[in-house]
Amino acid sequence: MNDDLADLSARIDRTNELLQRMLAEVAKTPSTHAIFVDAGYLYAAAGRLVAGTEDRRAFDLDAEGLIDALIDRARTIFADSRLLRVYWYDGARRRIHTAEQQSIAELPDVKVRLGNLNANNQQKGVDSLIRSDLESLARHRAISDAALLGGDEDLVSAVEAAQGYGARVHLWGIEAPEGRNQAEPLLWEVDSQRTFDLDFFKPYVSRRTAPVQDTATGRPTREDVRFVGAQISAKWLAARGRDSLVELLPGHPYLPGSVDQDLLVEAEGLLQYSLRGQADLRRALRDGFWDHLQTQY
Repeated sequence: MNDDLADLSARIDRTNELLQRMLAEVAKTPSTHAIFVDAGYLYAAAGRLVAGTEDRRAFDLDAEGLIDALIDRARTIFADSRLLRVYWYDGARRRIHTAEQQSIAELPDVKVRLGNLNANNQQKGVDSLIRSDLESLARHRAISDAALLGGDEDLVSAVEAAQGYGARVHLWGIEAPEGRNQAEPLLWEVDSQRTFDLDFFKPYVSRRTAPVQDTATGRPTREDVRFVGAQISAKWLAARGRDSLVELLPGHPYLPGSVDQDLLVEAEGLLQYSLRGQADLRRALRDGFWDHLQTQY
């Protein structure tokens, strides 16, 4: 009898040891978050807020700058978590990327997912894509938190599916000039809500007046822009000191939204050329900035 009790006690001890090891491993595993953007909602709500219209043809959206700003904000909100990627959901005729969608798809850590666009320019299939990704990532424990920028009531099922596998879903919205632009059932279902205001979107949305023309010097090359990025980095380093800029290094390849916007404005002044909507040149600008900064540390 004593031998049986001793054997049982030993088994319990071994089980407890295994549980402690598992808990220790779980504690060491970093949390992971992803950002899910319903581009249809984004264009409509941000366009109305900043440009006074939902017509995409009437305004320009700096998607690259906005995505960086969203990543930067998520880094602040989910301080102890790492980014998996940004999922960008939009519609396209026969699901063929437009030039703008292609440039977004080429951005680091961004996955573009396309639904169809019908004859009335209405998205079809986007909500099901969001649900599929949310559910799959939550089921496989690929994410612990999902930031969802959208407002359609059809997204409720996507939220429920992700929550059913233990993920927390945080609804991000865009300030509405009047009333609401997000469905109440969706607001009720999520784990938290956050609304971004006019000041957040103003740097990234501008009403379209006339096509941007190249200056007399023509479009700068990537190397030209890269060199300017390094110039600005050297100037900032001299003005602000190593201690202030070394804080940027953990965020590579991303810059905080305010820093990135200042970099863009200063570069455009030096180049006498607009980099808005020029995704390849903006990446070259950042590459030049980072290249110089990293050589100093």
